[in-house]
This record gives sequence, C-alpha cells and structure tokens, in this order.
Amino acid sequence: MGIFSKLFTSSSDIEKQLEKQYLPMFQTMMGMPSSQAKSNFYDILKQAEEESLKEGTSNLPQNFGDILLEKESANDTIKSMLTKLRREGVRDEDIRWWWNMHDLERRMMLKVDEAWRMALYLYEKDKGIDENKAAEGVRKFYPIYGDPTDISHTTSDDRSLLPELKDRINIYIEKRKVADPEEYKREIENSSTFNALIRKEIRKGNI
Repeated sequence: MGIFSKLFTSSSDIEKQLEKQYLPMFQTMMGMPSSQAKSNFYDILKQAEEESLKEGTSNLPQNFGDILLEKESANDTIKSMLTKLRREGVRDEDIRWWWNMHDLERRMMLKVDEAWRMALYLYEKDKGIDENKAAEGVRKFYPIYGDPTDISHTTSDDRSLLPELKDRINIYIEKRKVADPEEYKREIENSSTFNALIRKEIRKGNI
C-alpha cells in the first residue's frame, strides 16, 4: 500500500462532519440558539476555507503526518521542521494526529478555540474588568495555541503552544480535573499563564 493511498475526504463530507461536531457545541457551551449557531459555524468555516486556499494547504493528503515522518530522514526541509516541533515537546504521535487530519479540521479546531477564548474575554470585560486584566485572565486559565516564536505578546514559557500538542494537553486537563482538582487549581493559580504550567508539565514528563 503506497504512502498516498489514503483517500481525500470531499469538502462536502468534511463540512457535514464539522457541522455535526460543532453545532451542538455552539448551542450548549456558548448558549447560542440553533439559527445563530449555524450562522456562526458557517462564518468560521468560510474563513477557514478561504485561508486554506490562500495558503495552499487545501489539497494536503490526509496522511500528511505519515508522509512527513517517512520522508524526514531524506528531506532536510522536513527534518528541520520536525526538529523545531520536537524542541517544543511534540512527539511522532502528535505529528500523525495533527497532520493526518483534513486541513479544514485543523483550522476549525483552532478557530473555534479562538472564538471560545474571545467569548470569555468579552464576558470578563462586560463585568467591568480592565481589558488587560481580562486578557491576562484568559491566558491564566486556558491554553493559547499558535507560533511559539512569536514573542510580541508573551515570552519564555508563556509563549504560544504548538497546536500539535492539543490532543495531549486536552487529555492532561481532563485527567487533572478528575484526579486532583484542588492541587490542579493551585498549580494553575501559581503559574504565570496556563501555557507556562503546560511547559513545566511537559518537561516533567506528565504530558
């Protein structure tokens, strides 16, 4: 079986999958009525599709993570890319998980995450909290994903986390909430940001 053997999922199929996944989330977690949830979903999906086309990633095969790992030893560009990922704690299984997804799945995941954080930020501001304090509060209690080399807003361990780590981080969060919620809360409160806590836990081998 060849490396490109995994079939592409059609855009209509992936859109249906994403709608089924995110519409209930918008309604339950964000308290949106059905019509608003659907409108917001398609607005975000349209942005994701436009960015995918603009950046030339819309036709990446859905086994791209496998391809990256297989070609790493023979391709200096891929090797350099994966070396940078691994410096941030990314493992082979993270590369497969993230890059074997459809491009729209990856983009929607990050955009919905961003929308959720923005909703929390606006909620804090509506309570009369200063915008800087509101932004600090979001960074304190929720992981922020993006480019770790971007230090325009945060530096050191507070920098953005790579999205390839998202699945492992979600598993860690759920485990800590159940296993030791009080200690978990204390560690969050004693960390400069949630990202700093995550990096500390990665170094300790807990994520």
